[in-house]
Amino acid sequence: MSPAAGAVALHSSLCTISSDKPSSPSKSSTNLAAKPKSLLQNHPLYTPTHAKLSLQFKEKILCLEVMGVDAGKALTQNPDLRTATMESIHSIISFLLTKGIQHKDLPRIFGMCPKILTSDIKTDLNPVFDFLLHDLKVPDHNFRKVINKCPRLLTSSVIDQLKPALFYLKRLGFKDLAPLAYQDSVLLVSNVERTLIPKLKYLENLGFSKDEARCMVLRCPALFTFSIENNFQPKFEYFSVEMGGKLKELKEFPQYFAFSLENRIKPRHMEVVQSGINLPLSVMLKSTDEEFRELIKKGGG
Repeated sequence: MSPAAGAVALHSSLCTISSDKPSSPSKSSTNLAAKPKSLLQNHPLYTPTHAKLSLQFKEKILCLEVMGVDAGKALTQNPDLRTATMESIHSIISFLLTKGIQHKDLPRIFGMCPKILTSDIKTDLNPVFDFLLHDLKVPDHNFRKVINKCPRLLTSSVIDQLKPALFYLKRLGFKDLAPLAYQDSVLLVSNVERTLIPKLKYLENLGFSKDEARCMVLRCPALFTFSIENNFQPKFEYFSVEMGGKLKELKEFPQYFAFSLENRIKPRHMEVVQSGINLPLSVMLKSTDEEFRELIKKGGG
């Protein structure tokens, strides 16, 4: 049994305990004391030093850790987990399994987005799957593929985030829904006003027209995910000052910004300069190490 599957089984048993309603206080004490002894107190994660923690809180910590989720990180990122019931957590796991998510996917999904564990199935999670099905045209048997690509979809508001982002991207020219669903789904969880629009504005400020900037992001959607301060600015400065490049080159090869400045752009540019050859920007960066050495050896082809 996988860790995630084991955690689900553990959830089930613990939830059953938590939901029991004994007929008398004495029975309650007996039932609650007996079960944790076998499941929790003998587990290495259950230490006597945390005796002040409630039983239910310890159960949650154990279930998260058994499932492969860093409980400390999850509780820090989602404080609501502290008061969430075992039943609610178990119901969310069960719901995701009905949508095609597999046990082995849960550690990564919950690890990246622990907020999912305290989501409301009816108002938070169901609308996301409806959005995938009806707006992105993702068949239900492909839900798993999309969610694994971008777990943040499950923590995004359909009304306030997903639909506005999709509407904006369609207006820009992203007509094919498949790449948005399976490759560039991170764009759907990116804020239009604070993330997407500023990236386009920055490209325009570099000297590209609105249409040129739009075409660049259509050719390389990853441009929307790059930091202006940590990516665009230093790479453009090197391109324009050290390489003496022209905007036309970036317009034709916007993928330039996707390459590492220190590990790819600078060393290859210096080798090209030292060799005294001319290589198109795309050839200089896209070629494999072996191909690049051959080009340098042959003087650019």
